[in-house]
Amino acid sequence: MSSWEKVARRIRVPLGFLFALLYVWLSRPTMPSILTGSLLVTLGLIVRALASGYLRKNEELATSGPYAYTRNPLYLGSIILAAGFAIAGRSIWIAVCLAAFFILIYIPVILSEEASLREHFHNFEDYASEVPRLLPRLRGSVNIPGSFSWDLYRKHREYNAALGSVLLIMVLLTKVLWCCRD
Repeated sequence: MSSWEKVARRIRVPLGFLFALLYVWLSRPTMPSILTGSLLVTLGLIVRALASGYLRKNEELATSGPYAYTRNPLYLGSIILAAGFAIAGRSIWIAVCLAAFFILIYIPVILSEEASLREHFHNFEDYASEVPRLLPRLRGSVNIPGSFSWDLYRKHREYNAALGSVLLIMVLLTKVLWCCRD
């Protein structure tokens, strides 16, 4: 793992919180942008929730559920979520910052996580050769056992993404209502 991959893994969450503050400042939402963006935010949350309910970190290689379509459904969900917030916030600077964040932070993190999976799971190479890294394929693998687990969803505390998203949407709504009051 490169030194930047190590740094990226450590700073991605704190940078996310800092970006949230920048997001609130830069956003110029309207009711239509919030409604449109919220649709993508909801889709991103659903993808992330499904992925977390199939993920048994460090125990087994996740290959069922959304992992049958993409090796990184959590990151795919995050991208969809970010796109939704970019639309809701209506700022080109937000979109540029999100793209830079993905390129500079998430791509190295994905590569580092894949290197770790390659070391820990002997069947990772076969899985990687059949399932795309990020953009999902249209058909999942056939006959892969596994089912969604609410316990895993709770264990991974994925509900925090939903709570944070609701809070951020509420901030945007407050910003629209505050700016439009007369």
